[in-house]
Amino acid sequence: MADAGGGIEPGQHPEPRPAPLPEFGPSLNALAERYGLDSRAVGRLRLFGSLLVHDELAPTTVRAPALVRDDHLADALVALELPELLAASTIADLGAGAGVPGIPLAIALGGARFTLVEGNGRKCEFIGRAIELLGLENADCVHGRAETWKDGIGACEVVTARAVAPLDVLAEYAAPLLTIGGALVVWRGRREPDAEAAGARAAEILGLDVREPVRVRPYEGAEHRYLHVMRKVSETPARFPRRDGVARKRPLGGA
Repeated sequence: MADAGGGIEPGQHPEPRPAPLPEFGPSLNALAERYGLDSRAVGRLRLFGSLLVHDELAPTTVRAPALVRDDHLADALVALELPELLAASTIADLGAGAGVPGIPLAIALGGARFTLVEGNGRKCEFIGRAIELLGLENADCVHGRAETWKDGIGACEVVTARAVAPLDVLAEYAAPLLTIGGALVVWRGRREPDAEAAGARAAEILGLDVREPVRVRPYEGAEHRYLHVMRKVSETPARFPRRDGVARKRPLGGA
């Protein structure tokens, strides 16, 4: 696990590896078939799901196995339906929280390099321990905020975010990090015209082109689930990123 301003070593005493949950089996096999995942990836998804259910330090309120399977694992993997994600080699997950969607996607896309950016130290420690337990060599965690992550400027082909901030704020977080042609992918629920309009206003300032939201169905019965994609088509003005916290206090999408 790395720090935006210097190195932070993982915890000295990782907790024991949790036992995989047998009730994940059939449903994870269905996900594997849907997305072409091999047995090693399925085993890692099962282990990560078990960690989210059993580890008291996992920063999530979703604990029931069926909900972990649907709302964490399946919901993360649905982004594999986007060509932008499949083609990317460098991906950053902002506000990574409990490691979702970053860790499930890193498991599925072993050829891509993932950086999970998280400002909360305890959450970042959990993510680092999960990465170690899973043996993921293509992922690490940066302890810091998107606005202060200097090494990420212009280095990411895709930036992902789920349940982090409004669209206009996320656009400002992501735009400086993206390469030209790169894309921001945001998980959202029911369509909100005002929020989308604010996101579009911010995107125009930042050099991003807003695509039509993609309706997805990560699991049976899921409704009102969309992936919002903004592609970087021109250089972001040099004044971005603004200082830590300014994007939320004075969002670019304000009418």
